[in-house]
Amino acid sequence: MIKLSPAKHVLPFLWLFALTCCLCTADTFGQGAAAARTEQSATEQTAAGEKGSEQSTAQPAAGPSTVVGRIGTYVITRKELEERLMTELHPYDQEIYDENAKPGDARTVLMKMIAEKAMIMEARKQTYLEDEMISSNIKRYRETRLVNLLAQKYLEKNKDKITATEDEIKQRMQADPKLDQARAKAEIERAKAGKLLDEYYTQIHTKSGLKKLSQYFPKAIEVYQRLLRQPREPRKVPWIQNSQIKTDLAPSEENTVLAVFASGQITLKDWLEAYCDIVPPRRPVIDTPKAVDDLLESALRMPLLVWEASSLGLDKDQELVKQVTDYEDRRLLSEATVAKQKEAKEPTSDEIIAYFNENKEVFGTSKQLKIDLIWCEGLATARKVKAELDAGKDFEAVREQYSLEKKGQAFHTQPGSEGLFWKDLWAGEPGNVLGPLKGFYGQGIKWRIVKILEKTPGQVKEYASNMESQVKDRMTTERRKELVAQYNDELLKKYPFQIYADRIKDIDPLDIP
Repeated sequence: MIKLSPAKHVLPFLWLFALTCCLCTADTFGQGAAAARTEQSATEQTAAGEKGSEQSTAQPAAGPSTVVGRIGTYVITRKELEERLMTELHPYDQEIYDENAKPGDARTVLMKMIAEKAMIMEARKQTYLEDEMISSNIKRYRETRLVNLLAQKYLEKNKDKITATEDEIKQRMQADPKLDQARAKAEIERAKAGKLLDEYYTQIHTKSGLKKLSQYFPKAIEVYQRLLRQPREPRKVPWIQNSQIKTDLAPSEENTVLAVFASGQITLKDWLEAYCDIVPPRRPVIDTPKAVDDLLESALRMPLLVWEASSLGLDKDQELVKQVTDYEDRRLLSEATVAKQKEAKEPTSDEIIAYFNENKEVFGTSKQLKIDLIWCEGLATARKVKAELDAGKDFEAVREQYSLEKKGQAFHTQPGSEGLFWKDLWAGEPGNVLGPLKGFYGQGIKWRIVKILEKTPGQVKEYASNMESQVKDRMTTERRKELVAQYNDELLKKYPFQIYADRIKDIDPLDIP
């Protein structure tokens, strides 16, 4: 049985997304690096010794490789570790950042990544994928990716039919003088591609052998009206809710077939799910056989497109399979983490007050600096900038000449924004020009020269009843982290793993030129 995903109003977006991917040079559907599962060599097999022990499995690498860790069928590459390490350096939550926390190093972060893979493996073992909501979301993700891949391949195959000619571009610009050549070309090709894809869908629809069982349309209307007007359980909204499909339908109703085609069918349950996929204000009134048929046409689109893509073998596309597997892993990790976090015990009032008294500085007014800075391309430039400023040159003039951002302005910053670089800044006093210092720049780290303009110490507050929720939230967050960490330790004793110590010893995101 084919379960539906997006309804009619979603399909144009799928086609448009595929068109964008086809006409642009960007990597299609790129999802970033994920765990590779290839090139397993004999020298990288699990070492003998205590199961899951880091000491017994941290082996010197035998020959060049990008793999830095392994657990089960998962491998972690050097590039993935470097990217994750950079992410971990940024403060995760600025409100609860701990100035004294030790920044993660390559080994610590790699062990965290391996532990996450262990959680995914355990989640699979515990049949999380059998959960209806999880499996439904994964199926929907897969179908959406597959349909976009189908559209992309079709447009690539027929690219000559959508390419805009010089005359067409000229005519479009004459019709709309506001358009430049690039925008005119894009509009023309988008319109041509949309028409081509609509024609393609018509062909798919025709060859699918579709047969609608209209004798059951009255039953669809009857069930729809009952779910709308007589829900089994009281509801607070006037529209049909997704949960009613599960609770209010008898087996004989949900399995009623409304349409069949080459390799699938649409049941009353599928039809209702397509209806619930529509945003409530846009949902149609179903009171005639035509209204049933219109919704059925919408419900058929995704299954027919998936059928066409699968018949062409696109469901075996390696990149698609990898994307779906990665999505599964992310969902499983999320579900397993949330399940473990739910085990955290709620702190009592006495525990909350005791925690506050031990961590008063955390709940007071945060330290704050007002700074101005000059971002530099490298250490050599930063040293030159500092030397010129020390020689008395104007800060704005030097910034205009050397900075990566020519029009910077002073701003306030706090420990949670600067992370591990905060202590270097706090060591300065108003009027000081510090540097070269490192700092977060975009997704990376750059050198900078920093002028301290204002320095405001934090202020400690005394406990008050209106602070209970704030203290409780922080305590709960810490308890949840501890539970997940303990769970990770347990899993790493259960599942054998490897890290390649010599391949990570030189990884240091703070080592910048």
